[in-house]
Amino acid sequence: MPRSPELIAPRASTSGSTIALATEQNDWHTRVLSKAFAALGAQAQPLMLPACRFDTTSPSRLIVPGFGGGLPDAVLVRDMSGGSFEAVTLRLGILHALQEIGVLVWNNARTIERCVDKSMTSFLLARAGLPTPATWTTESRDVAAEIVRLEAGPLVLKPLFGSQGRGLRLIYSVDELPAPAEVAGVYYLQRYVGVERNGFHDFRVLVSQGRVVAAMMRHSPHWVTNVKRGGKPIAAVADGAMSDLAIAAAAVVGANFAGVDIVYDLDDRPTVLEVNSMPAWSGLQRTASVDVAATLASDLIAGLAKQAQSNV
Repeated sequence: MPRSPELIAPRASTSGSTIALATEQNDWHTRVLSKAFAALGAQAQPLMLPACRFDTTSPSRLIVPGFGGGLPDAVLVRDMSGGSFEAVTLRLGILHALQEIGVLVWNNARTIERCVDKSMTSFLLARAGLPTPATWTTESRDVAAEIVRLEAGPLVLKPLFGSQGRGLRLIYSVDELPAPAEVAGVYYLQRYVGVERNGFHDFRVLVSQGRVVAAMMRHSPHWVTNVKRGGKPIAAVADGAMSDLAIAAAAVVGANFAGVDIVYDLDDRPTVLEVNSMPAWSGLQRTASVDVAATLASDLIAGLAKQAQSNV
């Protein structure tokens, strides 16, 4: 949707564009992105979504601190912290509103909602016919218990909202199912498809604008391979099947960029475990020859230029 003409005049050029990096920590990712945008002639600065607010008396009906009473030209959502349902809804609402006004938002709120909720990601992948493990999500422990009884092998129990491999458990029997309070009242169960091949490994494939930017293998003696959980990042090249699958998975959730986790199952077929709309890439960068931050910045600036041209 183009920006409301009474709020912001369209640019014919993206030189000097202002980019908000939605993040709540000034970490390595924020710093390298800021440098990458600066190299392209754009000014990027961190934006804390909790500091933003709706104000229907203001010209844009929003208050976005740090932009001189106005709005950024684009927002790149680097991360979003947890909080109450109301607080997270408000932050997503801010992103929805910015997009409604015409500010370029990558990834937009709809994509973030689809990826943060693992059950929705699984639904969309399966509905699109992409290979992904059989998944069940329920609020009933009795239903979860029946699923465990019917499955011949172990199931992975994951937090519905979670990242970096935190809180994952292998469930072999009904007795191992935790009480509802331990899983925030929701059981997200996924068929275990990991295979021990001199340790365990899977792949993180970074996709941006419909192409693979970089990939790595994560190797670990443990079945949880996330780098934050001790997995070792190893340089890898996404072959045709893996590349096509990663690109398709990112498209299914509507992501401008995404980290797609892929594992090869017992039959040596690639299958998508998760799609991350706010992926970290410090581990990936250690193995990649491409500058990930520079690529993401360049893609966003190109998207901004395309939007500006369409508004002229």
